[in-house]
Amino acid sequence: MTLLYEAETWVAIAFVILLAIFWKLGVHRTATSALDDRSKRIQAELDEAQRLKEEAQAILAEAERRRRDAEREAGDIVAAARGDAERVAAEARTKAEEFIARRTKMAQTKIAQAEQQAVADVRAAAADAAVAAAERVLRESVKGNLADDLVGRGIGEIKSKLN
Repeated sequence: MTLLYEAETWVAIAFVILLAIFWKLGVHRTATSALDDRSKRIQAELDEAQRLKEEAQAILAEAERRRRDAEREAGDIVAAARGDAERVAAEARTKAEEFIARRTKMAQTKIAQAEQQAVADVRAAAADAAVAAAERVLRESVKGNLADDLVGRGIGEIKSKLN
């Protein structure tokens, strides 16, 4: 009977009575229900987190695809720009060569014209000198109307032959 005076015995009896009251009131069902609700809420949060993770992975994959597409497009643009630049440079080179060829031909033509003009000027000067010399010689050697007539015809013939 010394057990009835022990504090641990009364604590054990009170605990058993408390458990019986809790059982009668259905606290175990309420606790189980609360735990089940919490478990469902946690599971719903885990499902939502999984869905968000999958959505984030899909967005990441889409962003990676767009980045690859943008890099490919940028590469295509750079390649096209290089091609255009090479084509423009080739056209510029061709146009410059054609311009130089035209200028060279024009210069050669002008030189040829200048040479022809110089030859014509020399011939004209030679013809004038020859006419003047022939006129002087004929005037000194032949006198009168016959001389004037001969000088005029001679000068005309010389001019037509030298020019």
